[in-house]
Amino acid sequence: MLTDFNARSPAEAEADLLACCASRAFAGKVAALRPYADAERLFDAAGAAVLELAWDDVLEALSAHPRIGERPGGAGREASWSRQEQSGVEDGLRAALAEGNRAYEERFGHVYLVCATGLTGAEMLARLRERLGNDEERERAVVRAELAAITRLRLSRLVGEEP
Repeated sequence: MLTDFNARSPAEAEADLLACCASRAFAGKVAALRPYADAERLFDAAGAAVLELAWDDVLEALSAHPRIGERPGGAGREASWSRQEQSGVEDGLRAALAEGNRAYEERFGHVYLVCATGLTGAEMLARLRERLGNDEERERAVVRAELAAITRLRLSRLVGEEP
């Protein structure tokens, strides 16, 4: 609940926020802006914080995301959320996604990030292939938007405001 999140110590709030977006700059900023009057204010502050991150901070957040199509391991909250978010990936598409991930990482130097919730594996693969045509500036804008969308979904789970 939001009241519980607002009442946490700064370190506890930052730990919760890191499960939503694994950038220390993001977690510190959003935690420092507490208390939030309602979930929408939290979501708005988090979205703005993601969009304002330095690119190195975005890369820090990306390092916590598994490749699309790979089954995330681990027992933590973030791994569990990643498994839920990628539940639309069919086993038959895993090889094509692995190939697409390699091409994407060679082109852009980081993991392909997409807000996978509600998408099929075929839709994720189509978006990956489309984004391979982006220039660096356009792709960075898309990555930030996808990171903001994932962060919002995870924050909504964190504070019990599921969409």
